[in-house]
Amino acid sequence: MARPNHYSPAIRGDLVGLLYHEAKHRSIPMTKLVDQLLRNALEADETTRILREPRKDYPQR
Repeated sequence: MARPNHYSPAIRGDLVGLLYHEAKHRSIPMTKLVDQLLRNALEADETTRILREPRKDYPQR
């Protein structure tokens, strides 16, 4: 069996149900809802912002 080229994490079953119903409520695909939720959470996270800032001790390419 061929190995996938990317990591595809499993989502707990109870969350899948919640995401499904929320996506239906918003009339958007579940994948789009999950993408929006993850992006919003990462944008709000201080660690994520720090990791995205260019490091001054490394030369920029």
